[in-house]
Amino acid sequence: MTIFNRRNFLRTSGISILPALIPFTKASAIDNYNSLGPSSPIIKFFGDGEMYEPADYINELQKAHAATAIVRDRYGSGGVVEALEKKFVEITGKEKAIFMPSGTMANQLAIAVLSGDNTKVFVQDTSHVYRDEADAAQSVFNKRLMPLAKDETYFTAKQLQEAVENLSNEEVFKSGIGAVSIENPVRRTDGRSVPFEEIQKISAYCRSNNIKMHLDGARIFMASAWTGVSIKEYASYFDTVYISLYKYLGAGAGAILTGPAAVMDKMAHLIKIHGGSMYSNWTNAAMALYKLEGFETRLQNAIKMSAEIFSELNKVPGISIKPLDGGTNIYNMALGKEIDGKKMQQTLNKEFNIRMPRPNDKNHTQLTVNETLLYQNAAFIINAFKKSI
Repeated sequence: MTIFNRRNFLRTSGISILPALIPFTKASAIDNYNSLGPSSPIIKFFGDGEMYEPADYINELQKAHAATAIVRDRYGSGGVVEALEKKFVEITGKEKAIFMPSGTMANQLAIAVLSGDNTKVFVQDTSHVYRDEADAAQSVFNKRLMPLAKDETYFTAKQLQEAVENLSNEEVFKSGIGAVSIENPVRRTDGRSVPFEEIQKISAYCRSNNIKMHLDGARIFMASAWTGVSIKEYASYFDTVYISLYKYLGAGAGAILTGPAAVMDKMAHLIKIHGGSMYSNWTNAAMALYKLEGFETRLQNAIKMSAEIFSELNKVPGISIKPLDGGTNIYNMALGKEIDGKKMQQTLNKEFNIRMPRPNDKNHTQLTVNETLLYQNAAFIINAFKKSI
C-alpha cells in the first residue's frame, strides 16, 4: 500500500509553499493566465484544497465581509458561527450542528456521548480515530477502541457482526458496545472510500442491534464528489457526522459536528470542560461559510478538468496516471526511466507555478485533484507537463 505522507512531503520537498490569492468566482475558474509572474496562481497537485498564508487569509476575509457583513460570535454562539451551523444542518439533513475547535474533539465527543456507559467502540484499523488521536478515547473518555480490518480501508458488515457475536466467547465480563465509527474517505489509505453499499449494510445491522454510528467525514465532500452519493445521503446512515473546515474550505482550523438535537445539546458543556471553548471563532467560521458557496460545483469542474488533463498526459510516452481502486481525489503517477521526475517537478514549480510531490526512487508519485486546478485552463497544465519533461 502506497501511502502519501503529507507531512513528509512538506518536510522534504524543498518547496516553499506560498499560495497566491485568486478569488473563487466563476470568472477566475475560466480565465486564462498566459503570462506567469510573482502574483500568478499556484496549482497544487497535493492536498484537498487551498490553504492560505496569513496575508491571503486576511484578503479572503475582506472579500467575505464585502459580500456579506461578518457578525462575530461569542463563545461559539450567534453571528457567523450560527449561520455556518445552519448551513451544515441543510447539507447533512441532521437536526442540529455545532462548531468544534478540532476534528479530534468532534470525533471523541461524538463517540463518547453516543456510547454512554458502554465502553466498546468498533473502528477501522486505519482510521484517524484509532491511529491519530493520541489514544484520547481510552485515556480521556474511558472507551475501548476495537479495530477491525487490519491495514484495510474498511471493514464489512459481516466482519462487524462476527466481531460482535464473538465477544461472548472471547471475554468473560461484558462491558457493552457503545458505537461504531467509520472514517470515509480514509486518509491513511490514500483517500480511498468505503463502498456505499457496505455502509448501508453496516447501518442496517447497527440499527437492528441498537448500536449508534458516527461518521468521521472530515473529507466527506471528496467522497461525495467522486462517488456521486450526496453528503445528506451519506449522513442519513449515521447518528452523528463530523466535517472538517480547513482541509478544503480554507479555514485555519475548526470542525462541524452534526446530529440529533438530544446529542448536540450536550456538546457546548463538554467543549467547555475539555478546554475547547474559545471566545471568538468567527475568523474560521466566516472563511468556511464563504468558501462553501459554490464549492461542490467547483469541485465537479476540477474533476472534469483533471479527467481531460490525465487523458492527454497518458498519451505522452513515459507517463501513466491511474486512479486508485476505490479512490477519490488521489491518483498514482508512474514515470518511465527516460523521464527525470525530480527535474520535471522542479521545472513545473519554477516555470509554471505547478506544485507536485517529488517522485520516489521508483519514479512514482501521487497527484491530488483539488480546486486549485481551476486557476489555469487544462491546455496550460497539459503543456506545462509536456514542456517540463
